[in-house]
Amino acid sequence: MIKIFLSLCLGVNFLLAQNHELNLAFSGLGVGILIIFILGYYFIAAEEKYHINKTKPALFIGTFSFIIIGIYMVINDLDTQILEESVNHLILEIAQIVFFLVAAMTFIEALIERSVFETLKYKLVSKGYTYRKLFWLTGFLAFFISPIADNLTTALILSTVLLTIDKNNKEFLIPGAINIVVAANAGGAWSPFGDITTLMVWTAKKATFFEFFALFPASFIGWLFTAYLLSCYVPNVQPNFHQDNLEKVEIKPGGKAFIVLGFLTIALAVFIHSICDLPAMWGMIFGLSLLSLYIYIFNRKQGKKDLNVFYYMTRIEMDTLLFFFGILSAVGALHFVGWLAYASELYTKFGATSINIGVGFLSAIVDNVPVMSAVLKANPSMDDTQWLLVTLTAGIGGSLISFGSAAGVGVMGKMKGIYTFNAHLKYAWTILVGYIVSILIWYVQFQLLKL
Repeated sequence: MIKIFLSLCLGVNFLLAQNHELNLAFSGLGVGILIIFILGYYFIAAEEKYHINKTKPALFIGTFSFIIIGIYMVINDLDTQILEESVNHLILEIAQIVFFLVAAMTFIEALIERSVFETLKYKLVSKGYTYRKLFWLTGFLAFFISPIADNLTTALILSTVLLTIDKNNKEFLIPGAINIVVAANAGGAWSPFGDITTLMVWTAKKATFFEFFALFPASFIGWLFTAYLLSCYVPNVQPNFHQDNLEKVEIKPGGKAFIVLGFLTIALAVFIHSICDLPAMWGMIFGLSLLSLYIYIFNRKQGKKDLNVFYYMTRIEMDTLLFFFGILSAVGALHFVGWLAYASELYTKFGATSINIGVGFLSAIVDNVPVMSAVLKANPSMDDTQWLLVTLTAGIGGSLISFGSAAGVGVMGKMKGIYTFNAHLKYAWTILVGYIVSILIWYVQFQLLKL
């Protein structure tokens, strides 16, 4: 659940008035910071080529950029208080996102340990459905699970379902994998909990929690078009696996209570953030406290200590959290020296709709989190319908290329040699059709019908 959960570090009011007076974009410092970002992002994108964890270059460029800025300001006798205030604000936002994600990821690990997702997988593969029916079922599940669990976790779980059904039939596996990635990303676009980009926009208060639900028609219908086109390539015959060889899996004791507590935690986060104006992470941490108390009571009743909330926390992908710290800090450095002011000018020159549609294509290449971070920090003047559009395009645009989203990267790792860049590219036209349909639905709904 890495990308789905990973970073709210944006709150967009990072823009300080003083910073506008200190536009260093085309100075030696500004050009240097841009070069550092580009070089660092090259190594992030080429993670598999150089066998370097993307967290390492991300952390380096994020921290090094601000150190260089600090040294420059001291040498040139500039007011370092501006830098201090900016970095303190960034740290505050990073802390909020980290606590939010720690709670969310702990719940996911608890559900995994209690075999909640394994039970779901067993129920799917033991029914004797055809390839095509399994294609549609896994797609629907990806679309409706990702708004809660996040798109990466959803894609990883359901891709293992595909491999359990048949490890060799590429006519089923490749369209099925693409369908899961597209559905997970589309499902994550209409829920603040489904993707990091929606989480960022929600916590920046560019749209209310329930306003994101208005993206459901565009997300769902766009995915349906892609899924239908992909399903034409899936054989409509039964798999050759033997159901009798499957080991029956059931949810372990306490697992159902974990599910209830998870939904309650989401409700608390929404209530606390929307009604009380407290950070959403406050509700998430409170939910985590309820989980830990339930585990204490559960262990007392069982007379043994089978469950441990701190064990679940050790399972969290800390490198992912550090990656987002680094990449968002790097984007923050670009903003501080003035580069993102030009992004705001693009919105003025070409119009919000055109640029927001372009954001989707850019997110497929660069990754939607730094792209959305840049948009939020540039803070163009847009109404809530345009913020919903950029949430939609940034969320689902990553599906256009296999490595354009966390879900796609995760499934590529899970299905090595099967779901590849070239395999995805062969069917990319179906995703483009769905992307265009989603935008058309948004246009009709928000611009023509004013719904």
